[in-house]
Order: sequence, then C-alpha cells, then structure tokens
Amino acid sequence: MLIGTYSSSLVLISLCVAILASYTALDLTGRIATAKGRAVHLWMGGGALAMGVGVWSMHFIGMLAFSLPISLGYDLALTALSLLIAVLSSGFALWLISQPTLPWLQLGFGALIMGAGISSMHYMGMAALQMQPGIDYDPTLFSASLAIAVGASAAALWIAFRLRKHTPYVRQIRGAAAVLMGIAIVGMHYTGMAAANFPEGSFCGALDGGLSGSGLDYVVLITTLAVLAMALLTSVLDARMEARTAELARSLTLANQELTQLALHDTLTGLPNRTLLADRIDQAIGKVAEQGGCFALMFIDLDGFKPVNDAFGHHVGDQLLKAVATRLRGHLHSQDTLARIGGDEFVLLVELQELEDAMDVAVKQVNLVSRPFRIAEHDLQLTASLGIVLYPGNGLDQLELLRNADAAMYHAKNAGKNGYSFFDVSMNSNARQQLQLLQDMRAAVELGQFRLHYQPKYDAALRQPIGAEALLRWEHPQQGLLLPDRFIGLAEKTGLIIPIGEWVLDEACRQMRQWMQQGHEEWRIAVNLSAIQFCHAGLVDSVARALQSNQLPANRLTLEITETTAMRDADASLTVLQKLSDMGVDISIDDFGTGYSSLMYLKRLPANELKIDRGFVRDLEHDSDDAAIVSAIVALGQALGLRIVAEGVETDRQQEFLTRLGCDSLQGYLMGKPVPAEQFMAGLMEVREKEVKPV
Repeated sequence: MLIGTYSSSLVLISLCVAILASYTALDLTGRIATAKGRAVHLWMGGGALAMGVGVWSMHFIGMLAFSLPISLGYDLALTALSLLIAVLSSGFALWLISQPTLPWLQLGFGALIMGAGISSMHYMGMAALQMQPGIDYDPTLFSASLAIAVGASAAALWIAFRLRKHTPYVRQIRGAAAVLMGIAIVGMHYTGMAAANFPEGSFCGALDGGLSGSGLDYVVLITTLAVLAMALLTSVLDARMEARTAELARSLTLANQELTQLALHDTLTGLPNRTLLADRIDQAIGKVAEQGGCFALMFIDLDGFKPVNDAFGHHVGDQLLKAVATRLRGHLHSQDTLARIGGDEFVLLVELQELEDAMDVAVKQVNLVSRPFRIAEHDLQLTASLGIVLYPGNGLDQLELLRNADAAMYHAKNAGKNGYSFFDVSMNSNARQQLQLLQDMRAAVELGQFRLHYQPKYDAALRQPIGAEALLRWEHPQQGLLLPDRFIGLAEKTGLIIPIGEWVLDEACRQMRQWMQQGHEEWRIAVNLSAIQFCHAGLVDSVARALQSNQLPANRLTLEITETTAMRDADASLTVLQKLSDMGVDISIDDFGTGYSSLMYLKRLPANELKIDRGFVRDLEHDSDDAAIVSAIVALGQALGLRIVAEGVETDRQQEFLTRLGCDSLQGYLMGKPVPAEQFMAGLMEVREKEVKPV
C-alpha cells in the first residue's frame, strides 16, 4: 500500500476556504430572500457559481494537500465535471432555501440530493487521478463520508434557511454557523480521503496531459478567493444599498405621513381641518344612506376669544385654543369628529341614536367651554355659541349642512351667546343679509361712509355746554343712516371694529380741535370704546396718534368703557387704563350700575367719572328702587372723587332730581339729540333760547 502524507498548511487553507465559502453562501441566501423579480435569478445564478467554486476549491486544495510517493495529476474533463457538480448542487441548495417554507420532509429530501451532489463532486475529483489500478475504498469510512455529506447538507440547509432574514446580530451568527459548516465540509472530505487506499505499484494515469505542477494549489486558491471575495463584496455592497433604500423608503413614508397630517389636520390643535371634515361628513351621509340612522353637525364659535387674544397676545390665544380642543375632544366617542376650521371656530360631527339626543350633546359642549381655563397663570373665561343641523333634514350635502350650521350659530350668538340654536329655514335669509352687510361694511371703511354725530353734555348746575359725546353712524347707500346696533356686533366679530374705531378717534379729535379754535377750550369730547377695541394691543398707540396728529391736548379727550369691559379682566384693564391716564386722557366708566363691579378694583382704576346708565334714569320718576340706586351711585362717585354723569335725561323732573342729587353733568334728548357737527352749534343755540334756568 502506498502511504500518503498531507501538507498541514494546505489542510488549514482548505478549512479556511470551506469556512469562507460557507459564510458567502449564508450571506447570499439573505440577498436572495430580499431580492425581487429578475434579481432573484441573478443572485441565485451568481450565488451558485460562487458557492460551488468555493466548495470545489476546498475539495481540490484538500486533494493538493495530499501527496503519495508517486507524481500525481488530474484529468481536466473529470475535474471540470466535479466543478460543475459542485455548482449545480449549490444552485439546488440556494433554490431550496429560497422557498417560503422548508418542511422537515422537504429538508430531508434536499439534504439527500445535496449530499449526493457533494459526494459525487468529491469522488469524481478522486477519479480525476485516474489511478491504475483503481482506488480501493474502505466501506466503513466511505459510508461515513456519505453520511457526513448528507448530515452536513441537512444542517447547512436548515441554518441557511433560518439565517436568511436580517435579524439583530445576524452577521455574528452567520460567522459562527459558517465555522461549523466549514468544519463539517472538511470533515466529510478528509473522511473520504481516509477511505481511499492506493495499492503498491499504483501510478497516476492523468499525469500525462492532466493538471499538475507545484503552483497549481496557489492558482486554485487565488482564483477561488477572488470569486468568493467578489461575491461577498457584491453582497455586502448590495446589502448596504438595500439598507439605504429601505431607510430612504422609511423616510419617504414618514414624510408622506407628515404631509398627510399637515394636509388634513390643523397644525395648532392637531384636530381634523376643513378638508378632512368634509370627507368625514360625506362618509357619514353615505353611512346613513346605506345603514340608516342620523347625525348632527354642530358649528361652535367661541364667545369672547378675540378680546383674550388681543389682551394677552397670540401665544396665550393659541394655548387657549389648544386647551379648548383638548377639553372638547376628551369627551367624544371614537366615531365622532371634532374639527377646527379656522380662528376660534370648531365643528363637531356626532352620530346619534335619536335626533333628540342632539340637544344633550349641545348642552354638554356649552357647559364644557364655559368652565374656566387656566392659561399662563391667567384664569380665562369663555362661552360658546352653537349652531346645530340634523341629517337627514337640514341639508343634502356637506356644503349645505355647514352653511346652515353656521347660520344657526349666528342666530345663537344674536340671541345672547352662551347657548345653542337648531337650524330653521328662516335663518338662511338672515345669514345672507349678514353676509351682504359685512361686504357693505368693508366697502364703507374704504369709501368713508361712516359719520360722527355729536350729543351735547351740560354742566348740571350751570346749565352750560361742557362738551359732547361722539356717536357713530353709517350712511349706507341703500339703507340710509344706520345706528350702531345694526352693525357694531358684526364689526366686532370680524375685527373691522379696529379700523373703524381708529377713524372715530381721529375724527372726534379733529372736531374737538376745531371747536377749541372757535373758543371752546374747556370742552371735552367723549368717545366710546368697544370691548374688542379696548383689548386691542394697539389701542394706546392709536389714541396717542390721534391726539398728536390733531394737536389736541390729552385732557380734552374722554374715553368711555363699559363697566363690564373694565371688570372682565381687571388686572389687564388696570394696565391699559393706567397708560391712558398717564397720557392725560380722561377715563369714564360707562353704564355704571349694570355690571358686577368689585369696589376694590373700582377704586384702583384711574377713572375720572362714572356714567349712570340711562335705564336707571328713564324710570327715575316712577321707581323708588331706581332712585335709590342712582342716589347710591352718586354717593359712591363723590366718595371716590369722581365726576358723575347721567345720560338719558328727557324730562325737566329728571333734570331737577339728578341736579339735586349732585350729578356734575347731564346728557339726553332734553338738552339735545345727536346731530352732525355742522348742526351741533345751531342746536346749542336752540337750547339756550329755551332759557333753561338753574334750580
């Protein structure tokens, strides 16, 4: 028997090649698992070639590591055939583990075919020696090599199938698995080599014309490493590209989600916006058509939000809107929709069991809004006006339902706010009228259609004129002269009260300056401030601008604010009034006695006069309670050192009573009605001709 020996360095190299080939195979299974379309076939073909070359190379280097006392060569055709068998076996293995599932029966069948392929490759490579006489194989070791081939194939297929997904630490696990698989492949090879016996006198028939030479092992090794390196590098680069593509896809998905959020939701509150609300309403209409049932649409407008926003700034206003949204949303069912459609306007879509349930929902919303809000260390109070439409019944589509709900909301607001109103057909005409009036009012600001009328104010004791109150009128081109109660509420709602109020201030100061030039230097002009105007951040600057541009001394201007406005947020009011007072402007508390004043705040306000509401003066002669209230107001004003003005004086008895009580000045139809400036002086002359004598 010929005794063979092994090159330990080549044996070690064969083991390394087996491990590298195993790792490359495992990595390629991951590429195949994530590839799609044509790329699957490309990766499978390239993977079969790389894996087959790797396994065959390990076998061939192992053969080169073996040497006999005789020279050896390898038949080119049989060697090539062994390489082809290795490639085909690897291709079958990659195809098998690319399947969605790998049942145990399929795994066993695949292990037999792959084991047979590897064994065929090995023994075909041995046959390439063309030994004469033939190689004698030990049956036990031969069977063991076949068993190892099948077992190693089963283990390799199972490991590759399990590791084809990209899980945490997958590369480290693949590395460990590759080592085990490489050892198993090498074990099969050297077991098969150990089974081979070479009789004494044998010679290699493939020596002439076959593959031989001392450098053959290095050629095979370098070629194999190049193939495996290229396959592995391509796989790694593709994995990185795939990871970047996946990351880009995730980024695009997140961006699309954010864009969808922005397109369909309000950026401040996160509530659905008008676009998403319209879709939800259409869905609700479709659901009613298919399944029956009903729903309500409630248009919610916040009463008093604009004064808060103007007084405390947009930051507080935004926080308040978010707080309102959070509170309302927290009391809804999952199928209901609360949307913000702009400013301080919300819309609630509610599915109902019965149409009558809408009233309970509306009452709940009104009560939720009316509870105080704590924002930036301020206790803020709001109310809500709700307009309610029902479907079916109050509209055919989402546009009509929203329009009708808006009309019902305005009806609730005009009815006193802090409540709700169900839609009625008659409201549509009112809504159209309001819209037309709003359009006309915008034009009136631009075209200068507003006018000031002046009502004289008289010294109660001397019966001499001491100034006038400027009262706003609108000279409408179609409807004639309109009083403030026709348009002030709408002007406040839309914010037009700010430019209108600035014009009133400027025009009143201009007229007062003209009267002063005519010799009435002790007169004062009184101007009313609306609640919205008083809370506007630019009020103090507007007053200063009007005084400066008309060169009017500040103490010739009296600004009248209602008791309710002054007390709404007493601390904020005190700040604004103090700034005006520091300028020298007189402050008058209008409609005194009709609100809920705190005497502690009242004495802190830098006011100069109290103005008794005309409601107390009107019934002064017949109602002892009104007389007592007027007497108390006069006494309070005198105790605080304030001037007392009574408005609405229409009879001599009222004049005498108020003068006797100690009122400083009087105003009313008895002394003169509001008239344009050009008629004002003539009206004073008429009063003088009546020879009203002091009491």
